[in-house]
Amino acid sequence: MNAVPAAAQPLVAVSAVRPARPLRFAALGDSLTEGVGDPVPGGWRGWAALLAGDGPGCEFRNFAVSGALTRDVAAEQAPRAREFAPDLASVVVGVNDTLRRSFDIHRIAARLDTVYGDLAEQGAVLLTACLPDPGAMLALPGPLARPLARRQRAVNAVVHALSARYGAAHLHLAERAWVADRTLWSADRLHPGERGHRLIAVRCHTLLAERGVAPGGPPSAEPDRPPPGTSASLLWLATAGTAWLARRSTDLLPELLGLAGAELRHAARGTGAHLDLRAAEALSAALAAVACAPHDRAPEPPGAARLARMGG
Repeated sequence: MNAVPAAAQPLVAVSAVRPARPLRFAALGDSLTEGVGDPVPGGWRGWAALLAGDGPGCEFRNFAVSGALTRDVAAEQAPRAREFAPDLASVVVGVNDTLRRSFDIHRIAARLDTVYGDLAEQGAVLLTACLPDPGAMLALPGPLARPLARRQRAVNAVVHALSARYGAAHLHLAERAWVADRTLWSADRLHPGERGHRLIAVRCHTLLAERGVAPGGPPSAEPDRPPPGTSASLLWLATAGTAWLARRSTDLLPELLGLAGAELRHAARGTGAHLDLRAAEALSAALAAVACAPHDRAPEPPGAARLARMGG
């Protein structure tokens, strides 16, 4: 499922001229941007805070919230970010959407189009990323992994297309080498550890430095602390990891079982290709919808507001 080729020139021109005041950097997204996996006294740090640094040259606001969906970013985080009027805005979200019963690539594309477009029109340089699918990260068996991979590929295709449309600095985090290097990941195998967060920060800084909007000097790639040992990892899995699974079981587990059941039924009938075709058609329609309409005229499909109120 390849993204529809975008125009050579972004719809919204962005400026690489640094403001006289400190650069304003707004980070939007979920637990990855919140910093989960990179603990510091009092909470999490993460790649966005490492990128921002602690010098006077950057005013940083992290609006990201663990568990956030694209609808949460669009409805709650983006309005707060626009009030902040950032020069640089990172938007990294979508994995949680793939784990929900309400997954709909059309709605995801419409939301991201609006978020990207509003921030870019306000003058912000956008920073985006495509992400690995959680099935690969958790080494799930095929019937569970395939539908999650299919969904994440669709989200990444949307992010690729919209990043090109709005001239975003785009980071590729779905690469096989990145996923396979376990030294970059925390005990939960879903979030980067400190080394992983630092690598993301360094790669983002390189992209932004090419545009003249990097906030300060490059962050260090070397961790402050040694990675957690086996005992610490097992303790996390037995405590926080169990709590994470319990919080999501009411929605995530039934959805995974349903997806796996569909995979097995189609495999038994020899019609597995139909699932890929259906996903490709949905993606093509979603990309076409955001490509042919200005971002402020690409509302969510009918029923989206009702679905949100239902918590779907």
